[in-house]
Amino acid sequence: MSYCSAIETMQDERKALHKAYHDKLYGFPIHDDNELFCRLVLEINQAGLSWETILKKEKTFRKAYDNFNIKKVAAYTETDRERLLADAGIIRNKLKVNAAIENAKSILALQKEFGSFEKWLEHHHPKPKEEWVKLFKKTFKFTGGEIVNEFLMSIGYLPGAHVADCKIHKEILKTKPMWLKK
Repeated sequence: MSYCSAIETMQDERKALHKAYHDKLYGFPIHDDNELFCRLVLEINQAGLSWETILKKEKTFRKAYDNFNIKKVAAYTETDRERLLADAGIIRNKLKVNAAIENAKSILALQKEFGSFEKWLEHHHPKPKEEWVKLFKKTFKFTGGEIVNEFLMSIGYLPGAHVADCKIHKEILKTKPMWLKK
């Protein structure tokens, strides 16, 4: 069952939460590095949990991680790590918290070399999923096949976010630059 059709079978409150993400964010290109970092952190934190759990905690994630400001997160200290691990509003998993901080540092290095995280992604597009996974595992912490797949689908770099006859899919195609439609 696709995410598009799964929304139709959900209860009202849950449906509204998923529908907002589906209709406004999922599969749409992101051009802001901090928001790309946000999506990566959220996808990493979803591992082993439901996406609904992450959607419900997004606001507290934003607050805990300084609205996903890459420079601020990259500069986090041991005190910040402890603060995050004590924050019930986010996922308190040491590996995931450490990955967010280390991945922010990696993105800073990519920004220095390529100008932005987005340009680094563009530089490597198109690639099949398997090559993206290898690249992400080499570049980032806590990025397995499913995390990389969902991250790249959620930002429009891999197909599959929506079924072809989904009205949102048609909207996304209008927003994608030509090079991303490959």
